[in-house]
Amino acid sequence: MSERTIDAPFSRHQLITDPAELVVYEIDAGFDRGRPDAVFYPESAAEVSSLVRWARARNLPLVARGAGTGLSGGAVAERGGVIVEFARMRRILELNPCGRNGVVQPGVVNLALDAAARELGLYYPPDPSSGRSSLIGGNIGENAGGPHCFKYGVTSNYITGLEAVLADGRILRTGGQAFDYPELDLTGLIVGSEGTLALVTEASIRLIRNPPAVKTMMVSFRSDEAAGAAVSAIIAAGLTPATLEMMDQKVMGMIEAYVQVGLPVEAQAALIVEVDGYPQSLDSQVEEIAQILVAHGGYDLRIARNEEERQRIWYGRKSAAGAFSRLAPAFYLVDVTVPRSRLAETLHEIGEVLARYNLETGHVFHAGDGNLHPCILCDPRNAEQMERVFAATHEIVAICIAKDGSITGEHGVGIEKRQHMPAMYTAAELAAMRDVKLAFDPDNLLNPGKILPDDLPEPTRRAGISVREASAAPSTAEEAAAILAGCTAEGRRVHIASTERVEKWPGAALLLSTHRLRGVQTFAPEDLYATVAAGTPLHELAGFLAAHGFQVPFAAPWPDATVGGLLATNLNAPLRMRYGGWRDNVLSVKVALPDGRILRTGRPVVKNVAGYDLTKLFIGSHGMLGLIAEITLKLTPLPRRRRTLSLSVETPLQGIELAQATALRWLMTAGVVVEQDDTGRWRVLFTVEGLPEDVDAECEELATALHEEGAGGIQEEESTATQRWCAHLAAANDGELLARIGVPPQHLALYWRMLPEEARHPGTWLIDVASGLLFVRWPRIDAATLHAYLQMAQQPALALRGYATVLSAPAEWMTGPERWDWRVDAHEIAHAIRLRWDPAEILA
Repeated sequence: MSERTIDAPFSRHQLITDPAELVVYEIDAGFDRGRPDAVFYPESAAEVSSLVRWARARNLPLVARGAGTGLSGGAVAERGGVIVEFARMRRILELNPCGRNGVVQPGVVNLALDAAARELGLYYPPDPSSGRSSLIGGNIGENAGGPHCFKYGVTSNYITGLEAVLADGRILRTGGQAFDYPELDLTGLIVGSEGTLALVTEASIRLIRNPPAVKTMMVSFRSDEAAGAAVSAIIAAGLTPATLEMMDQKVMGMIEAYVQVGLPVEAQAALIVEVDGYPQSLDSQVEEIAQILVAHGGYDLRIARNEEERQRIWYGRKSAAGAFSRLAPAFYLVDVTVPRSRLAETLHEIGEVLARYNLETGHVFHAGDGNLHPCILCDPRNAEQMERVFAATHEIVAICIAKDGSITGEHGVGIEKRQHMPAMYTAAELAAMRDVKLAFDPDNLLNPGKILPDDLPEPTRRAGISVREASAAPSTAEEAAAILAGCTAEGRRVHIASTERVEKWPGAALLLSTHRLRGVQTFAPEDLYATVAAGTPLHELAGFLAAHGFQVPFAAPWPDATVGGLLATNLNAPLRMRYGGWRDNVLSVKVALPDGRILRTGRPVVKNVAGYDLTKLFIGSHGMLGLIAEITLKLTPLPRRRRTLSLSVETPLQGIELAQATALRWLMTAGVVVEQDDTGRWRVLFTVEGLPEDVDAECEELATALHEEGAGGIQEEESTATQRWCAHLAAANDGELLARIGVPPQHLALYWRMLPEEARHPGTWLIDVASGLLFVRWPRIDAATLHAYLQMAQQPALALRGYATVLSAPAEWMTGPERWDWRVDAHEIAHAIRLRWDPAEILA
């Protein structure tokens, strides 16, 4: 317990120091305790900054807290200090239907945000069970999930930018409402960091269309294993329900005695399956899934006939916590994740462990993403029983690690799972996380002691080997690490590329090629992932997956573009609006660092919040952090139907405005572009893909909306929006400047008006409307003129909190003066991380 005396220059309205009032802040919703010295209620980022500077001068720890609904001790002041309680920063600052985004403060309640979005026809999918009270800031800290994450993803998939206060009091901005900022993805790194890297004061969020219809069903099974096998079969069939939740007989009996909602208490297990989309597709979705469920032993299929029956099912599912409290003084909720195909065996093994320790439990969990939640009934006052609970939990965690799962899927590491981190990660991976912590918070003042144990083992590094040739092509990550370590020892510069060609790099630099890192390493359709070597051309991977009915939602304008190269440049096609970009679809990477360490970031599971999300750092890193050797990608089923609508427009501005007038109709839309053909004429394309009924319904809605805006001449097109994007980028020749400009999508029309005619006219443009991205090819002119075009494009973009960046340019232009500076604070942190991994700065 802390005994510090707090004498702070803050009002009693904001700072609590009374010992009696502090008692309530000693705990969150879990079992860990720690008394803070004070609690501070900020109302602005400036006040957070002032607090941080004051606390830093006194070496006081700072612990961010939302509603206190966390279960891992993440918001517990284990080492005293000041809890920063964000409940008063609760404003929704923006919700933009046209841009399908918003800006919120960290004290906004999750359910309140979703309700506000739904009023506009939009949807914020992350829906943790604590959503009625948990705050967005806490959701960001833990990278919260929920039942709908199987289809829609977790919090990090919907946070595009942050305002946060660093450990020295500076206010940092990362990302924003535009997409694909030319910087390391510090936003993705801070999400899920449990307040150990920065204190979030504002978040830019991404929204999607609220599905117009939903149908829920519940089916009984005679064993947990049969229910788990049915989940794997649904996924292997290429179906994507909105939710797949499971309850066992014990839990259903507890709930039914508590709220009487009509659960099938005679069954050993039950699945709740929900599908959404257009009304026209629901019956066929339910029918196809029902056939699989019955084929795998499901019976007593109940389909909710109306919203009241649907809410009764969900009310029962979400009443589990209250039901447990009637049977025991408390319950210990374990949070672990395994690949979905391992569910049945994992449930069996967990049952054996709990029986051996004579512990009573029930299972209620997110089966669709393999996120298990054994609920162990207990009495915290019974020390002997709690020893058995913790011993059993240790074995359960070990079972999941052995199956390549995660020690935590959504609750976070905090204090509770800290001891398990060395079992899940190697010493090199833990050391890399510590490097990130020190780059952000060198004095360890932000939530100290959380996530990482104090004593970390010494990381193993590959011994360096010397390469005398101008190029090298490793065939494994281990070989790459040894080559990089040798270059670090010699101070030799390294350029990473996918090409086999030896370029004339400056000086004696080494070309390190990934072309021998090739092929699909693992294909797991039942778990919806594939692991591929980084030097594999994307078209090879796409062909392999298509033969099995799957895809990864990426496109390559160039036939030799590799998976690793596209990831490293974070090049996203228009179809990202439907499926997400690289940052949303990469589960894990294996990387060789310049200092000889080998990292495997992430795991092949959708939900993994164990430690920092290092995977995000390598997306868009352009080879400046390490050599990416392997990549594990989420898979999605190939669409069963695809249609493209097109219409001609007089000007790009008219095209942008017409396209954005349909924004609230985009559910199955997988690309909206305004393009300029070779003759200078403009047209708009909408590509829609998915289930046939959904595609046809959406095309009809789009056509209706366009007609209401006065548009005519709508035609069907063979090419997709993404194919047109590929053609546009592929047409850039060696002498042209190819640039990408990104602005918040709602500001696209304004940006075009602000763009000087001198920069517009010489270029050939393609505009990705949904993502707010403009791709322009300027013809070969002298370097000074190209510079001027780029500056003219950059200035209005920066004014709208966007950016401009070069994708390719003439060689003489690239060796000219500096193009521009980017965000200084973000660059400093990125550089600090880089120096810890590349101390000799050998990577170009």
